[in-house]
Amino acid sequence: MTAFVWGGGAMFVTALALTGYTFAVTWAQVRPFDAVAVALDSALFTVFALHHSVFARESVKHRLTALLPEPLLRSVYVWLASLLLIAVCLAWRPVGGELYALRGLSGYALAAAQLLGVAIIAGAVRVIDPLELAGIRQHSGSDALQIVGPYRWVRHPIYSGWLLVTFGAAHMTGDRLIFAGISTMYLLIAMPFEERSLRMSFGKAYEDYVRRVPYRVIPYVY
Repeated sequence: MTAFVWGGGAMFVTALALTGYTFAVTWAQVRPFDAVAVALDSALFTVFALHHSVFARESVKHRLTALLPEPLLRSVYVWLASLLLIAVCLAWRPVGGELYALRGLSGYALAAAQLLGVAIIAGAVRVIDPLELAGIRQHSGSDALQIVGPYRWVRHPIYSGWLLVTFGAAHMTGDRLIFAGISTMYLLIAMPFEERSLRMSFGKAYEDYVRRVPYRVIPYVY
């Protein structure tokens, strides 16, 4: 069991590293535009997104406990999500095209926005516990709602950081834009469902948090 759990953690890190490399290097290449690729890649990412959302629902977790030991649920989720994300990167069909390639002050400003996004994600993950997120450490069982770090500004800071990282590319190719757009659309659809689960878990504490921090992703906007 320990090897399976740590293997899932390693696969989680591998998937994130491959995604970062693919976005930074592979999708930086400029190719002829392929409209068919947009539909194929959208369908490919949707498979990953459906697993990511459906498996996270409490009702689904409850049913899976009849098939899997509860301590392994998170690890199985991490394994499947990581393998699917790797598949998205490896099976991605190049979209091609180029929207812009900014340099000088504009390019530096966007690079700073991306670094800010990475910092926001790191700060949010630190609150959650990286080992728990990777399925290595079991959930502590604490009922306390953590409202620290970037969670004081928006309710979904990981998504805020994701927007900055993906849309902040100074060199925006078709592949980068499609990936950013598809993933953002998924996040917007998934957020209400995620918040419903949080309301079920934390009750009044989460309702108070929503009133205290009214913005989901972008302060004073949304």
